[in-house]
Amino acid sequence: MAKTIMVIDDEERLVSLVKAYLEQNGFRVVTAENGRDALFLARQEKPDLILLDIMMPEMDGYEFMRLHQRESETPIILLTAKVDEDDKIIGLEMGADDYITKPFSPRELMARIRARLRRSGKNTPTGQIFRVGKLMLDQESFIVKVNDQRVDLTRSEFDLLAALMSSPGRAFSRLELLDRVQGTVFDGYERTIDVHVKNLRSKIEENPRKPRYVETVYGVGYRLSIELP
Repeated sequence: MAKTIMVIDDEERLVSLVKAYLEQNGFRVVTAENGRDALFLARQEKPDLILLDIMMPEMDGYEFMRLHQRESETPIILLTAKVDEDDKIIGLEMGADDYITKPFSPRELMARIRARLRRSGKNTPTGQIFRVGKLMLDQESFIVKVNDQRVDLTRSEFDLLAALMSSPGRAFSRLELLDRVQGTVFDGYERTIDVHVKNLRSKIEENPRKPRYVETVYGVGYRLSIELP
């Protein structure tokens, strides 16, 4: 059965081109020109992935994400203008999985969509439970607990933490983590990992500014601490 992609953007020409290209590659495509209409459509269509513009009439992409994520964990790839660096960061901080900068090539768009769908549909190994200090991650049930309290993570945050907890003490480069989280690597997108780490720390660390679990390895990337107080 064909995967369903929802394209939310008020640029009619862009939506038409993206829709035609995705359909040529075997996807089913539904579209909306603003976040308000997209909310209702998403409830009906239950898309496998969403391509989301930020600046739209009626309801912008930020508000759409805030409301939609109460109902679904559908992967979201932001469509952003090259000059809108803040839009990318804010979108990722709000829970988007990835972003692609306009104008983009159809091949890059397809690679990002397929990589994200692979990550979303990937079967996690049964029985894989990681414990470090008072942090626990269960891959089979998609549960994370800190001090026996459950913590809700996005899929990208969960995959990032699982990668770090699989090898405590090992320093992962940003590109390695990007590949673990998104299934593919593009030059210039390492900042995505920094934002996911910031979000993750805000959820699992007692003091995100002085993290006990996810440490920065300067000049390299990140690691999970094995020297917990």
